Amino acid sequence: MASTRAIFVVSVVISCFLASCHAEILFSSLKKSLDISASHREGVLMAGEDQIILEWSFNKTFPAGADSSYKKVKVHLCYAPISQKDRLWRKTEDHLKKDKTCQFNIVTMPYKSSGNSFNWTIERDVPTGTYFIRAYVLDSDGHETGFGQNTDEKKIDNLFDIQAISGLLCFLCGVPLWILLHGEEKG
Repeated sequence: MASTRAIFVVSVVISCFLASCHAEILFSSLKKSLDISASHREGVLMAGEDQIILEWSFNKTFPAGADSSYKKVKVHLCYAPISQKDRLWRKTEDHLKKDKTCQFNIVTMPYKSSGNSFNWTIERDVPTGTYFIRAYVLDSDGHETGFGQNTDEKKIDNLFDIQAISGLLCFLCGVPLWILLHGEEKG
């Protein structure tokens, strides 16, 4: 009886240890440790043409050194709630591995606490929608440890619209879709 109980206790301890090693990171557990801005022209932005100027830095409300574990910054283009409605393939989940909000990687760069900027030309395969920018800071293991976004918590302010390149438009102008998406002829 005692050995059965001991085996049970050991298996529970091992299970808890393994679960903590492979624990899923929850968005709700991350601190907003980055300040991000996204500048672009007024109006609807065109995929494949327009640029967004991104700037980010360490959130000054955090104590000095709080970013000592930060190694990289990964910046994403993310769907705003209006572009997620009735689209389960864009659904927001608290578990980052299951989250479909930020499907477009813009850039991954080494972390610096200030002076970060990147000019991003909107890629040609970005679908029509309303978006915002979010960045995650990664530790040396590649795990998300903080974030920042150019919108408020409810994802209402500072959103922008992108118009996709449509297949019909490509057909009408006589340019094969492959060339428009990749800039060169296939083959």
